[in-house]
Amino acid sequence: MRPIASILFSLTLGVTASFATDLKIVRVLPDYQPAGSFVRISEYFSGKENTGGTTILRTQPARRDGYYFLVRVKTTAPIEVAWIEAQVITPASPEPRTDSFAVSLPKVGSQVIKLGLTGTDWPSPKAVPVAWKLRLLAADGKELATEQSFLWSKPSGPAVAAK
Repeated sequence: MRPIASILFSLTLGVTASFATDLKIVRVLPDYQPAGSFVRISEYFSGKENTGGTTILRTQPARRDGYYFLVRVKTTAPIEVAWIEAQVITPASPEPRTDSFAVSLPKVGSQVIKLGLTGTDWPSPKAVPVAWKLRLLAADGKELATEQSFLWSKPSGPAVAAK
């Protein structure tokens, strides 16, 4: 007969192991959004941003204008604490910029998250990323899901013949 602590530990491992397959990135839609696209009529009365149920994460929370990644995820179990890591190669630098955001996915099913490189963290409204990669990570750092642009991992070219 196994001690109760061993059984509980095994059950916890089972939940964690199956957890990664329970989260999926359905789609990522990147686009620049001006600050005005976030203003709702209710904000004029309450003074607070109305997100419409969307989780909005920004590199500069006081600034709304910027380049956003609309990320739709689907989960079969709530996730209390997770991280989203966004790596973006901007037109300004060949080195990737990395930002991490704490996120909670409190309900089962489809949810929308908007990740924004806002304010001075994005060069201009006309700029587009050269490449990007998004990773959803568990609280312990384990990768749960990932999505990237085509150019993030450029295909290897044909071998150059030696002369």
